[in-house]
Amino acid sequence: MLKNSLSTASKSRIIFSGIQPTGQPHLGNYLGALDNWVKLQPSNEDSESKTYYSIVDLHAITMPQNPAQLREGKLNMAMTLLACGVDPKRSILFEQSRVRAHSELAWIFNCITPVGWLGRMTQWKTKMDSSKSKGLHAQNLADESQTVGLRMGLFDYPVLQAADILLYKATHVPIGEDQIQHLELARDIGTAFNTTFKPTFPLPEAIIPPTKRVMSLREPMAKMSKSDPSDLSRINLTDSPEAIQSKVGRATTDGVRGISYDPKERPGVSNLLGMYAAMRGLEMDDAVKAFENVTSTKEFKEEVAASIVERLAPIQNELKHLQQDVGYVHHILGEGARKANEVANHNMEEVYKVVGLR
Repeated sequence: MLKNSLSTASKSRIIFSGIQPTGQPHLGNYLGALDNWVKLQPSNEDSESKTYYSIVDLHAITMPQNPAQLREGKLNMAMTLLACGVDPKRSILFEQSRVRAHSELAWIFNCITPVGWLGRMTQWKTKMDSSKSKGLHAQNLADESQTVGLRMGLFDYPVLQAADILLYKATHVPIGEDQIQHLELARDIGTAFNTTFKPTFPLPEAIIPPTKRVMSLREPMAKMSKSDPSDLSRINLTDSPEAIQSKVGRATTDGVRGISYDPKERPGVSNLLGMYAAMRGLEMDDAVKAFENVTSTKEFKEEVAASIVERLAPIQNELKHLQQDVGYVHHILGEGARKANEVANHNMEEVYKVVGLR
């Protein structure tokens, strides 16, 4: 049974999380993951807990990438994470591909993971043409006409994801609701390894932040996404105040008078209310009360935009500073890779001995 641990005060926790270096991070990434990463970092007094934050570039190449853009994307993502508050003194920030044990453990896990477990996963299907992936299950994967466009990396990446987590013997993983299936698979693989060989890996628990999903500005029933072809659908963390004001001003709402929170009947207004509440650190009821005398959608949107601009200003200022000191960012990534390798190589030696490779 997958547990959800929300407390940030627990002692001796090992936390792992990763983010792909593709696309420009947006407000949904920040509220759904990055802000939570910052809050989950151990205090300076807590020497037992560890947080590992990885730029998962091996996962990025499950879809076609331009090599130069991928290299640039990794650096930009590192700068974004540091600007958002990831502290290299309290967390280990590193590039996944610089720790080869991720791939090594993934291969060992591949050797004990049933194909059927992967066939039940849903996310890889969403990255294929829906007409081709509809009804695709493990039993007809051998039919090439059914798997056009499916590459092994895309099908198998949940095993690498399990290796990412278990390599550091993580006890907790911050995830969104759409990642629960992947964490359950990681636990199943950990259980299979522990049963097949000997107890080696703890089974990690989920940390699901209370923040609601941030939805698209244009299609408020869909999640805000880096892959949406329209830049107007999202608030990028690097957007200027003018761009934020313009995007929020053009966001889909409705013709109902007044401001109320009703995600089913008023998804656009509710999405903007959610952003405002998150930006101001308010409960939803208090956010609604802040607009109880506001009847103009224009005034409402201006207030929402102002709250976003104010919240992102310190991040954008720090990002500009880091862009002027790229050498520092490379140093942080190098140190992070060194620290991650120390733990990963130690744990892999244990795995090799358990399996019989040493």
